[in-house]
Amino acid sequence: MNDQLFISAASKAILGFEEILKQEKQLQFREYGKVISVGEGFARVAGLPNVGIDELVWFESGCPGLVYNLDEDEIGIILLGEEQDIEAGHEVYRSGKIVEIPVGEELIGRVIDPLGRVLDGRKPLLGKQKYPIERPAPPIIQRAPVERPLQTGIKVIDALFPIGRGQRELILGDRQTGKTTIAVDTIINQQDTEMICIYCAIGKQNAATARVIKDLRAKAAMKYSIVVSASSDSPVGLQYIAPYAATSIGEFFMEQGKDVLIVYDDLTWHARAYRELALLLRRPPGREAYPGDIFYIHSRLLERSTHLKSLYGGGSMTALPIVETQAQNISAFIPTNLISITDGQLYLSPVLFQKDVLPAVDTGKSVSRVGSNAQLPAYRSVTKKLRLAYAQFEELEAFSRFSSRLDEETQKVIRRGRLIREILKQPQLQPIKVEEQMVLLLAATSNLLDVFPPGNIPELKEQIRQRVKVISDEINHRMNWEDYLKEEDREFLLNIVRPLISQKKEEG
Repeated sequence: MNDQLFISAASKAILGFEEILKQEKQLQFREYGKVISVGEGFARVAGLPNVGIDELVWFESGCPGLVYNLDEDEIGIILLGEEQDIEAGHEVYRSGKIVEIPVGEELIGRVIDPLGRVLDGRKPLLGKQKYPIERPAPPIIQRAPVERPLQTGIKVIDALFPIGRGQRELILGDRQTGKTTIAVDTIINQQDTEMICIYCAIGKQNAATARVIKDLRAKAAMKYSIVVSASSDSPVGLQYIAPYAATSIGEFFMEQGKDVLIVYDDLTWHARAYRELALLLRRPPGREAYPGDIFYIHSRLLERSTHLKSLYGGGSMTALPIVETQAQNISAFIPTNLISITDGQLYLSPVLFQKDVLPAVDTGKSVSRVGSNAQLPAYRSVTKKLRLAYAQFEELEAFSRFSSRLDEETQKVIRRGRLIREILKQPQLQPIKVEEQMVLLLAATSNLLDVFPPGNIPELKEQIRQRVKVISDEINHRMNWEDYLKEEDREFLLNIVRPLISQKKEEG
């Protein structure tokens, strides 16, 4: 028995060798170079005479790299993996292509890194379709005007600074002022809208990214979302390519005719990662030590977000880049660059945040350059008066600090403004539907709430919301939000509020 087994195993081995010998030998030509030195996040390599800029190369340790500098005697390579396994003298091979990311429907609900490796502990991605992370932006001829609204579910934004599908709206502010919260609330509000949401975490701590994922899962938002994460622990090269990889994923869906929302959280860390790499690779520094093309890399990234004409699929990609300011200085280098690139900005004030006015959107420093073109017509009917009343209030409130005696008309404007501010306040992770927003904003602009002190507004606001939720189907069946508000529609909505106000008055 043992002899038979031995013969059988030996026969199999011989057959295997014979098969190998029968195979036609093919020579492979591979261009390679040698590592000269390795630093933190980069390597200098000699050889590779035909390598191109942004080409993907592989070190013999298996670490990928991105060609960044092409000098006469050496090549500067950004490492997309750990540098510990790379030593001077190691070989580096060309791949003949630039860095790619898997794209497709199977990415929805997943957490991946900028190279497409899964981070959520589930099975690896099997899709064969890949997009290069660097792609040209759609040409002007393929672009359509931004006209369709993207509802954020945040009253102060939807009412005063509407965002359109295909728009690029910057969110900026100091640390801990609620920038990420606005982005997450907007993603949560895309339930049942067939919008694909991509959250790209750049240089954030793992705990912060885990909190965002937890919130998205708690609100069932991961079923239409993708998270691309390059945390602060990741190689700086991965942090640099993360937003480009996320954008390529978004472009796949946009080209399928779908609407995409992409959040870059945040581009401050992206700029710092790029500055670090540029300085290590001896590129000449410019203002604040950033390389001279820092404006170009961000404009190249954000220009890829647009709204395509129906001839080209009709999809859209809306970008919400986030940037951090220092000591409320929005005129610093990176914030001003991004303000000039984007179609508007939402500035979050730490002063409002400390006063518990949340979301802390500073209406004086915020703007949406698309304006009311991307707002539901019904909203426009209501918010025109609201914007004017709130702007007058903010101006008068600032002046009222210097004077103790105010005339009756000024006191009335300030009182009304404080009521509107209470109406616009909103807790995090609770985006509000269109019908609820419309009824609340209409009540605020129609003098019905003027009899109440601001302290009574939160409770009354909640009662109105609950009432609207109960008859939500009836409201949506009757109202056409795509049309301007008619007088009978206005009365219909106000009649929902009036009984609650009368009841509140009786309660005292």
